[in-house]
Amino acid sequence: MSFVVAIDGPAGAGKGTITKMVGEKLGLVNIDTGATFRCVALNMLQENIHMDEEEKIKKILEKIDIQMEHDGKVYLNGEEVTKRIRENDVNDLVSPVSVLPIVRNKLLEVQRKIAEGKNVIMEGRDIGTVVFPDADVKIYLDATPEERAKRRVLQNKEKGIECSYEEVLQGIKDRDKRDSTREIAPLKRAKDAIYVDTTNLSIKQVVEKIIEIIENK
Repeated sequence: MSFVVAIDGPAGAGKGTITKMVGEKLGLVNIDTGATFRCVALNMLQENIHMDEEEKIKKILEKIDIQMEHDGKVYLNGEEVTKRIRENDVNDLVSPVSVLPIVRNKLLEVQRKIAEGKNVIMEGRDIGTVVFPDADVKIYLDATPEERAKRRVLQNKEKGIECSYEEVLQGIKDRDKRDSTREIAPLKRAKDAIYVDTTNLSIKQVVEKIIEIIENK
């Protein structure tokens, strides 16, 4: 038996930060599904594979090794890529890569396997609708595009990644449109998910709210 908390929402809504903090406080294993897609995008960049080269993509998926440590570090084929997968070239590629059926099918298998027999908190865009439609708790985190862009710029600066607010805001708006209109596993709120708008809330307030929701379940 396992207990699953699904956290969904658009880019920059605070899913990663909130999921990590809630997981630490409640002793839940934190699984960042977005990082798995970013690893595939990075692997394609490393191998100079383009979106239309399906056979080459299949080959890297057959041998790809993605590992996530409890300290938040991400490893791709034995190499730590925690910071690398957050850089702009990966950001630009991850959304189109994430709609490829062969990629989603492979990573769906990987994500479910990671969660087997564990009490987990998992964040992404289709956790409550596709990956774990029977999750014990489903939460949809949201915020305005402008607020999400501000957060992402600050986050990138902390990681040493230079970018402008305007560039990030446009990227978020473009990604929202792609993610919500794609045919396969579009970004949407599960019917039974609890909606939490984080625009005017501090990180501490959001964490407390999410913990209260989980404990009530």
